[in-house]
Amino acid sequence: MEKADSCRRAAVEAVADVEPPQLHNYIESILDRASMVPGTLTLESAAAMAADGHALEGDLPRPSPSEADRDRASDQNTDRTGECEPDRVITHSAGVQLIYEGLRLTRTLAHDEPWTATDGTAADADADDGDLAILAADILVARGFYLLARTEAAGKAVRTVQSFGRDQTSRTDLPDDGSDGDPRSEGQTGGIDPTAIDANLERDVLELAVLTGAVAVGETPSPWLFAVATDLADAIGPSFPPASECLTDLEPSFHDRSLEEGPTDRATSATDP
Repeated sequence: MEKADSCRRAAVEAVADVEPPQLHNYIESILDRASMVPGTLTLESAAAMAADGHALEGDLPRPSPSEADRDRASDQNTDRTGECEPDRVITHSAGVQLIYEGLRLTRTLAHDEPWTATDGTAADADADDGDLAILAADILVARGFYLLARTEAAGKAVRTVQSFGRDQTSRTDLPDDGSDGDPRSEGQTGGIDPTAIDANLERDVLELAVLTGAVAVGETPSPWLFAVATDLADAIGPSFPPASECLTDLEPSFHDRSLEEGPTDRATSATDP
């Protein structure tokens, strides 16, 4: 998908100045392998909510480094308007993607700490890789916040990170009693499914994506867009497949549905959910 490629390039450009090279290469490898569902959904949502229904359709150009820098700087002093340049929307989509990748990596490290093996020891190589990974996670989230700063999606981004922290804390505190021999509780801990807790991240990020896309073109997201995010979250769970596997079928309906709704149906507040 061209939108996924545009988002990936913008995300890579946003971390181009990270040093040392080993850390930069590590982050770039994460983005090379990442599913672009969050960023692509941001772009699709912006196109659907654009005032004329066509403003952001078609090929989305790759911003040069200088243009990307100007976009990020101008975001600090830009008020909400009825129009938004495609390059800036791509930058915002990269912000959503970077926040997700950082939190996803943090979740992986929390579940399987590389610093401590099952026997209470850790190989030096694994510990070094863990140190690199936690630095990468912090940088990804921080850069994502930077790209969304001063936008109406910034508050939702903060709430997404806060919710993630609460969820992972509650997951860690679950009693380790397994299924207690009851097959109906298989995969659950204390009667609670940890996978369902983990999947809250994907749900929150998809909501962030549709909100970011809509406010990037000066609109509030329609209830239908949030319904799309909910349906995707229910189908995907705690991981994203390639964007081409779960968003391609939505592309034609995004434009058609946005024209059907019209401006009077776009009543959802930009601060929700």
